[in-house]
Amino acid sequence: MEQYALSFVPERRIFSLRELSAAIRGALERGFANIWVSGEISGTKLVPSGHCYFTLKDSDAQIKCVCWKLSYWRLKFKPKDGVQVLVRGRVDIYELRSEYQFVVEAIEPQGHGALQLAFEQLKQKLLTEGLFEATRKRALPRFPTRIGIVASPKGAVIRDFVEILSRRFPGLHVRLFPARVQGAGSVEDVCRGLEYFGRSRWAQVVVIARGGGSLEDLWTFNEEAVARGIAASPIPVVSAIGHETDVTIADFVADLRAPTPSAAAEMIVCTRQELLERIEGCRLQAHRAVRFRLAVLARRLYEQAIDRAQALLHRSLGRRTQRIDDAAERLRAAMRRQLAMRERARRTLEDRLRYFDLRPRLRRDRERLNELSGRLTAIMRLQLNRRGQRFEMAATKLGQLDPRLVLSRGYAIVLNKREGIVREAVDAPVGEDVKILLAKDALKARVIG
Repeated sequence: MEQYALSFVPERRIFSLRELSAAIRGALERGFANIWVSGEISGTKLVPSGHCYFTLKDSDAQIKCVCWKLSYWRLKFKPKDGVQVLVRGRVDIYELRSEYQFVVEAIEPQGHGALQLAFEQLKQKLLTEGLFEATRKRALPRFPTRIGIVASPKGAVIRDFVEILSRRFPGLHVRLFPARVQGAGSVEDVCRGLEYFGRSRWAQVVVIARGGGSLEDLWTFNEEAVARGIAASPIPVVSAIGHETDVTIADFVADLRAPTPSAAAEMIVCTRQELLERIEGCRLQAHRAVRFRLAVLARRLYEQAIDRAQALLHRSLGRRTQRIDDAAERLRAAMRRQLAMRERARRTLEDRLRYFDLRPRLRRDRERLNELSGRLTAIMRLQLNRRGQRFEMAATKLGQLDPRLVLSRGYAIVLNKREGIVREAVDAPVGEDVKILLAKDALKARVIG
């Protein structure tokens, strides 16, 4: 019986301190890894090695915490004494003092995690509904003269906003809708301001402005009612909430996000000098357009003048050729009459020679006739040479005005499908086939723009 009882005595196991600490650490890591703990920070100490030590406590307990160097520099919120926070990490054991401690990996101010979760959920919801789409955002008027602003009438925001507008472009009309931008009733005030400007249609652009602050301070502009009020506004809305690093739901829904209220005033209104520079740029552009148009019209007039000059030259050459033909015909008729008359005189003289010996006189008359004939021939040749020179000069001018000479320099004549000359873009609509006449041949093309 005694032997039977002794057989159930458990085997004794002896732990070293290292083994015991390792076993405790394993149990803690299995049960308390990646957990969140709330409490108040106290005794913060940043040592030269870069590690941070502090104590997390509440009214009933406390635990020592350590944040290693790499984790500390990744923290968005640095530990400060007296701040209520949420810390994420794991429970560990420090063997040298046999103390357990909390190894911190992330820190958030108390309540920030819940607000951030609500922010992400609402952002995803509105994103799914398409309220953040760039296609629904409207362009702001280039030169607004009536600006509405929904902001607190107190503080530096409205004062700086109006001061910048007055400095950049004096004479603008600004209407303020006073609204609470933080705390109870702020959401209703902002929505009423948007509704007022949307109903009155007085403003050309509406600015929602507020100075910087914490996430809780800016939470009014993360509410769904404000986001839907911005989306429903018939007037373009500019969101100017907090500082450049602050991001709210209103920034995503608004037609334009400004980093700060002061930047919003600079973004929606240009300076008088910028406007004058734009006007000068437009004037120079209009001047260049007029000069180009005049050049096009001058070229068209020149082309038309060539056609008209060619027609006039053909008619002039025709009249002058006809005159030459008439003169030649009259000259031939005169020569025939002269020869006939001389022939009759010769016959008369021959008849008289039968009775009288008039050979010496006849010889003199023949010499005179030869002289007159030579002079007449010379006169005829001189006239023909002068007419030929005038004809060659006219032909040279005609060759210089030949359109083929112009085409040989790289110009072309465009004909539409009705064989008409294309002088303006309306003569050849898009999609129509055209014919391009060159100096020696032609091309076929289609108008694409």
